[in-house]
Amino acid sequence: MNFSTNAHCGSHTSKENIPPSSKTDASQVQRAKQRTVLGVLSDNEQRGRSFSQGGHFSKHSSISDSSQLTFLGHPSSSSFDVYVEEACEVVLAASGQEVVSDSYYLDAETDAMQNEDLRLLLDLSTSLCQDVSMQSDTDKSLMSEEVLRVSEYTEDIYLHLRESEVRSRPKPGYLEKHPEITNGMRVILVDWMVEVVQEYKLRTETLHLAVNYLDRFLSSIAYLKRSKLQLAGTAALLIASKYEEIFPPELNEFVYTTDSTYTKEQLVHMEHVFLKVLSFKVAAPTVNQFLRLFMSIHSVCANTENLALYVAELSLLEIDPFLQYTPSIVAAGAYCLAAYTVNKSLWPDSLQALTGYTTAEIVPCLTDLHKLYISAESHPQQAVRDKYKSSRYCRVSLITAPAVLPFP
Repeated sequence: MNFSTNAHCGSHTSKENIPPSSKTDASQVQRAKQRTVLGVLSDNEQRGRSFSQGGHFSKHSSISDSSQLTFLGHPSSSSFDVYVEEACEVVLAASGQEVVSDSYYLDAETDAMQNEDLRLLLDLSTSLCQDVSMQSDTDKSLMSEEVLRVSEYTEDIYLHLRESEVRSRPKPGYLEKHPEITNGMRVILVDWMVEVVQEYKLRTETLHLAVNYLDRFLSSIAYLKRSKLQLAGTAALLIASKYEEIFPPELNEFVYTTDSTYTKEQLVHMEHVFLKVLSFKVAAPTVNQFLRLFMSIHSVCANTENLALYVAELSLLEIDPFLQYTPSIVAAGAYCLAAYTVNKSLWPDSLQALTGYTTAEIVPCLTDLHKLYISAESHPQQAVRDKYKSSRYCRVSLITAPAVLPFP
């Protein structure tokens, strides 16, 4: 199922969900690029990669060690069996075939009718294929504007999301249970996850879900080794892409993103443990979902929409203070900050009526988002900012943040 759309300067068409063949070609082009790795590196590899061209990530490889993953009472070589049932996407492609009649004595009228039926069939088939192709290039979802604008269901959808967000929230301060992992390591990991989502043209919702899975996973376990942190992030992306994407990258591609630091078996094993820890509850409301809902109710210009998405994505980098807020409050704060930055408006009456949130209730989160927005340019990790520098997102990360907000 799909729950997100991705704006392109006012248009919701994108190249986020491309067929496997195109993804494979794209990844092959990238093969020559040095991959960013957080996993276990030998001393020689660390020295060799300290001056590599593979982006800013390689210099952080020292956060990993060769420790084994041990949690939930199981070492990484756990003996329980993992049963993987491969799911295949079946694509039915219609094509015209020559039709040969069994009779040589068809009259002209019957022959014309058959030809007309065949032409209509081929026209419909071609149209169907074009519709499927267009859908694969469009970040459409069950949270699309067409669905959300059905006014009689909007309130029910919102109330359901509000109820669900309470049940699927990570615990603030969960890093206290992981002595080997720091907040800085998590920031580096999420920045890398942004790069992976960009490289494989995955949906924005896939990233938000993956970060939610990662935080909930780390909230529920203890003493994860730093050498397995990137493996956990990769498993989160794997599960999120299976849930959200029509054409998720293959398992080998996820192994490749770690420069083969981990094996397919290790990744499958981590996926298995991940799903057990999450109790297979992978449908989680995200900031992105709430933002899409808000913007479908009270439409905004392309700059405001993309700026709100940019601010929301920046919030994924920081546990403190943003895990203290619910996704709906963060979405409301991102909406207000983007609206004020672009056109000096804040929280519209229509959204206050739907959510029950007053501007005063949004202000604490809005203030924290404003600080994050101002500091983004000087932040060591730049993947989110670089992503929103593109024309596809109207280059909103280059918009100067307001110096002050219109309240104390």
